[in-house]
Amino acid sequence: MNMAGRQHNEMEDLTLLGNQGTRYTFEYDPGILETFENKHPYRDYMVKFNCPEFTSLCPITGQPDFATIYISYIPDIKMVESKALKLYLFSFRNHGDFHEDCVNIIMNDLIKLMDPRYIEVWGKFTPRGGISIDPYCNYGKPGTSFEQMAAHRLMNHDMYPEKIDNR
Repeated sequence: MNMAGRQHNEMEDLTLLGNQGTRYTFEYDPGILETFENKHPYRDYMVKFNCPEFTSLCPITGQPDFATIYISYIPDIKMVESKALKLYLFSFRNHGDFHEDCVNIIMNDLIKLMDPRYIEVWGKFTPRGGISIDPYCNYGKPGTSFEQMAAHRLMNHDMYPEKIDNR
């Protein structure tokens, strides 16, 4: 396998990247997500996405909630395509759910899509009503060292909270 560069046939399933007719979905839709092959499955490495403009709705009041969503994962065979991920996260715009549910839904959808070795999703929501909520969830593939990694990272997560600022 050629390790430098992608062949056209390796990208045939990617329909969103480079598409000038992008449609934005305002309702939650995991069907938007697309994958491509990890060309380096022999190596463990971390991929991190930062989405500073995530928006969802409070399921009770309908008021908007804003967050930065951090997604980090160690791929196995499949990887998530970034434009599809962006459109998927955008699809939460009119989705009414609690912060904790949103980050777990995102992680569950990405596990189902990619079957990664490890993944974590952290939502840092802006304060509303004088309080911020920052849910964190993670997963390590069962029966592997990544399962222990997930337990360790969860137990040690956010041991040194940030200073209070405007986020």
